[in-house]
Amino acid sequence: MQVSDIMTEGVVSVPTDVTVTAAARKMRDEKIGSVLVTDGDQLLGIVTDRQITHSVVADGSDPNDVLVGEIMFTEFVPLEYDMDLLQAMRLQRELALRRLPVVKDGRPVGIVSVSDIAAFVKEAIDVVLVEGEVRARRKERGWE
Repeated sequence: MQVSDIMTEGVVSVPTDVTVTAAARKMRDEKIGSVLVTDGDQLLGIVTDRQITHSVVADGSDPNDVLVGEIMFTEFVPLEYDMDLLQAMRLQRELALRRLPVVKDGRPVGIVSVSDIAAFVKEAIDVVLVEGEVRARRKERGWE
């Protein structure tokens, strides 16, 4: 499986000169926890709701005066669209990041969050359990 199989498609982005307030409104309106910071098609960083809380609100700064370019997180490795999913999960764990952008040909195309991974793992476990039940029933009926 590849990153593209579980990522949340589409990119919600803002430029570096947008205020934190505007970015937070965009997150609220889109019902998401982060926005990518871009310059055209170039990925520059990511801003999360947690970052806003910790880097702006908790410090007593006015979110109308702080630009996302000032607080964006840039210490990440974007996931490649066709990257092996297990490799991506390991990288996300090593970096200890809840969300990582996905790029294709250098352009942001989506995001993989811990929630995306959890949903995939749950589905995989359900498939394994159902397969086990089917095999048990076949065995009971003497079909195997």
